[in-house]
Amino acid sequence: MKKIILASTSPRRKELLSKIVSEFEIIKPDYDENVETKEFSYNLIEEIAQKKGLSVISKISCPALIISADTIVIYGSKILGKPKDFNEAKQMLTILNGKTHKVVTSVCIINNENNKKIIKSETSEVTFNNLKEEEIENYINEYKPYDKAGSYGIQELPDGFIKEIKGDYDNIVGFPVKLAKEILKEIK
Repeated sequence: MKKIILASTSPRRKELLSKIVSEFEIIKPDYDENVETKEFSYNLIEEIAQKKGLSVISKISCPALIISADTIVIYGSKILGKPKDFNEAKQMLTILNGKTHKVVTSVCIINNENNKKIIKSETSEVTFNNLKEEEIENYINEYKPYDKAGSYGIQELPDGFIKEIKGDYDNIVGFPVKLAKEILKEIK
């Protein structure tokens, strides 16, 4: 069996991948994923996921399957990336307050022996309840969501933040396990 490489340092992706793969190595991708200034398209996010995977290929000397992913939060056609500070996090969560937004994760798996690549995306919808300014500020102060797209981690939100989720919960966390399992079966 080929070695499995996760091209991500995200603890959430590591935890989710371990649900379907017992042994894998982690290699940090060398790719800057700054998308805040761009408009959303599936091509854009799929390209980022692919570039993350391609950025680690030169570090691997044995037959392997490289798994990479990128998750973004979209409101309308606007991409809400990772906030730089408290004010930006508050601004993003205020935009999402009481509204429905989309979370898209693209997963790319590359076979480094034959350069075969499969890239697929999963989309989920999240609806926030109407939150008080104080609730938003308390969340940011407690969890410091500066490494999370859209300024939040679904798995750490306090009770009462979410009104409704449509689609794959793991996708919202940052790695759609069922989709990754599908691609792994397909690429072998």
